[in-house]
Amino acid sequence: MTTPRVFVVTGPTGSGKTTVCRYLLDQFKMPQVITHTTRAPRAGEVNNVDYYFETPTSFATKHYLEHVTYSGNQYGSSREGLQAAWEKAPLISIVLDTAGAVTYAQELGDQAVVIYLEVTQQDALIARLTKRGDEASRIQKRVASKEYERDQQLPAGLVGHAHVIVNDDWEQTKTELQALVARYQAE
Repeated sequence: MTTPRVFVVTGPTGSGKTTVCRYLLDQFKMPQVITHTTRAPRAGEVNNVDYYFETPTSFATKHYLEHVTYSGNQYGSSREGLQAAWEKAPLISIVLDTAGAVTYAQELGDQAVVIYLEVTQQDALIARLTKRGDEASRIQKRVASKEYERDQQLPAGLVGHAHVIVNDDWEQTKTELQALVARYQAE
């Protein structure tokens, strides 16, 4: 039987975190933990699928493993959401900022498989944000934020714990993900 683990996908905005989690779901039937946020849905996002879209009041009623304020909005992953995902499959995934990934590594130890995504060209990150439909003013605000700057490098709390994948070439990224998942499917 496979040991329950959560694949924590982290990295800068636009590095491909959501794409990697979709790939893990499509290729390995790895459900994604649904997280909570107070930000408004983007075009095409669905409540209870992409996020649990919360009000500040409803956000405060959940039991979080981690939560953070980012670009003026609250984000968090609830303990109940983590358990619900593990009831579906032993290997699950979640997208977190680097602060959340550090918390997962500290709280869950080896049960958290942290993947830190890098993109070597800053212009590529901006292009990805534009392509996904973010407004230019929002992109400028986000890129100027201290959280964006923080996520540009692997935090000290993840050194020696995270698997760093340079996501400049999607085919190479998929190859690295396949090898990583195979390692944990065998345990």
